[in-house]
Amino acid sequence: MAQVVVVGGGWAGLSAALALKEAGAEVLLLEGNLRLGGKVRTHRQEGFLLEGGPDASVRYKKEVLELGERFGLEPVGTLPAKPSAYILKGGKAHPLPEGLLQVVPGDLRALAKTPLLSFSGKLRALLDLLLPRGGAPDEGLKAFVERRLGPEVYRALVAPLSGGIYGGEPDELSMRAAFPQLLELERKHRSLILGAMRARKARGSREGGSLFFSFREGLSALTRKMAEALSESVLLGTPALGLEAQGSRYRVHTPRGFLEAEAVVLATPAPQAAALLRPFLPEATALLKGIPHTPAATVSLAFAEALPLSGHGLLIAKGEGYRVRGFTWTHQKWPERAPEGFSLVRAYLSGEEARLGEAELIRLALEDLARFLGFTPKVHRAWAFRFPEGMPAYRVGHLERIERLEMALLKAPGVFLAGNYLEGVGLPEVVRSGRKAAARAVAYLALEKAPG
Repeated sequence: MAQVVVVGGGWAGLSAALALKEAGAEVLLLEGNLRLGGKVRTHRQEGFLLEGGPDASVRYKKEVLELGERFGLEPVGTLPAKPSAYILKGGKAHPLPEGLLQVVPGDLRALAKTPLLSFSGKLRALLDLLLPRGGAPDEGLKAFVERRLGPEVYRALVAPLSGGIYGGEPDELSMRAAFPQLLELERKHRSLILGAMRARKARGSREGGSLFFSFREGLSALTRKMAEALSESVLLGTPALGLEAQGSRYRVHTPRGFLEAEAVVLATPAPQAAALLRPFLPEATALLKGIPHTPAATVSLAFAEALPLSGHGLLIAKGEGYRVRGFTWTHQKWPERAPEGFSLVRAYLSGEEARLGEAELIRLALEDLARFLGFTPKVHRAWAFRFPEGMPAYRVGHLERIERLEMALLKAPGVFLAGNYLEGVGLPEVVRSGRKAAARAVAYLALEKAPG
C-alpha cells in the first residue's frame, strides 16, 4: 500500500509526486498512457524539434524556471525579434504594439502609432485615463475591456491575444479567475493604461525575447528529469478505472488490480476527475463537469525552404475567415528547432476545427498558411497533435465554483485535486497546483498520524 496515489502523469501529477517524495511520503504515480508529460509533448525527427502542446513558460513566474534549474536544465530564451508578433486584421499583418501587459496596452506612444486601431478607437482607449473604477464583482473579459478601453481595442487586440492563451471564445472569461492582475491594476491605479505602464517598468517588456523560455531539448526535457527523480514510483499504462472510499482509506482500481492508499491526488483533466469522484462525491462531480473545455490541436509544418515570414508568429483577429487561430514561426522563435535552410511553422486550432482528424487538420493549416503567404509552399513533413479535452475556460463565476468544489471535497478527507482547471492554465500554475495538492496531502497524513 502506498501512502499517496497520484493519478495522472502530466506536470501537475509529476510535481505533486516529486513534492510528496521530498516530504518523505511513500508515493505511487499512475499514468494511463505509455508516456509522461500530459499536454507537454516534445517531438524530435529528422533534425526538427517541435512542441505538440505548450511551447514555452514565462520567466516572471518562477515555478518552472526554478524546477529546471534544480535539475540542471538551462533556460533558452526566444530569438531576438522586434516586433516579435503580428496580428492579422483586414487581411494584413500588423505588428503587435510594444508595451503590452498581458493583453492591454502599456505604452501610449505605441498605442498612438498602431494601425490596428482607428483614430476614434485610440481616442476611446485614452478615456481609460479619466474613467472611474467600476464594474461587477466578477466581470467578463469583453465587458471589462470595453468598459475601460472600448470595443475596438477588444476586437482588434485583446480578443486574439486572449484567444491565443485560452482558446475558444474569450468574451466570457472571468476577470477574477483569468486576469486578476488587470483587475488589480484598476483597483490600485484606477487607469488601466497607467497601471500597465508602471507595472511593465518593474518587470520588463514583452519584446526582445525577455519573457518566454524553454529548454534546449524542449519542454519534455523537464518531464524526463522529473520522471528520473521518481523512477520506480511510476506505473505507466495503468489508468485509474475507479476510486472507492474504504473507511479512512481509498481503493484505486486499475487494470492490474486495486491499490490502497491513505490519500489520493487526482491530477487528471477535470472530466476524468469527475468520473472518478462520481460514486461518492456527486456534488464535486457536478461542479467539475460544469467547467467548460475547448478542444485544441496544433499542426507543425516543415518546409525545405526559407519562407518570407517576420517575427515569431501571427495571431488572427476574429472575422478574417481563417480556421487557424494563430501561427508560430518556430524556426524564427527558437534556436536549433529546424535544420539550416528549413522553415518550421506551427498552427494552433481550437473549437470545432480541433475535433477533425490529423490529415484534415494538416490540410486546413496548410490552406490558411498559403492564404496568408499568397502561395502554397511544398510541405516536407507534417505533424498533428490533438487534445480533445483542450483548455478549460475560466468563465464568470469560476472562482466561486472552485470554492464550492473545495467545500464538497471536505466530505472525502484525503482526496486532493491538481490541474490546469483550478487556478491557472499556464505551466507555472500547473506545477504550483501539483505542489499545493501535495502539501495538503502531507498535512492530512500528519494529522491522521497525530496522537488522538
